[in-house]
This record gives sequence, C-alpha cells and structure tokens, in this order.
Amino acid sequence: MARGWESKSVEGQVQEFQDRDESDKKKQVSSAEAASRRQLQILQLSRARVQKDLESSTSARHREQLTRALADLDSQIAKVKSSN
Repeated sequence: MARGWESKSVEGQVQEFQDRDESDKKKQVSSAEAASRRQLQILQLSRARVQKDLESSTSARHREQLTRALADLDSQIAKVKSSN
C-alpha cells in the first residue's frame, strides 16, 4: 500500500512539473504579445497626434512633413498588425 501511495506522489510531482513548464511557455508568448500590443498602441497614439497636428497646421512645409510622418506611421502600424 505504501508503494502505491509513493508512486502516485511521484506521478503528481511529474504532472505538476509539466504543468509549470507549459505555463512558462504560455507566459513567454503572452509577454511577446503584450510587447506587440504596446508597440501598436504607441504607434496609434503617435498617429492620432500627428493627425491632429496636421488638421491644425497652416504651413505648407509643416503639412507636407506631417503627411509623410502619417504615411510612415501607417506603414509601421501595418507591419505590427501583420506580425501578429
């Protein structure tokens, strides 16, 4: 009887170790996803700011520069979205 109890204990420890290992792998994926989401949020906030500046700009040169910045941000956002 003691032998059966011991083998169940070992089996439980092995299962616990495997569960912990799988949990660590999930956390790694989650941290990569979180970094990607943060990057996307930063780009979207920057885009909103540039768009607002563009709407209120009166200088032709400044508007041109903001338009190029907006296009660049759009391409960066597309890259981040496609990598997900």
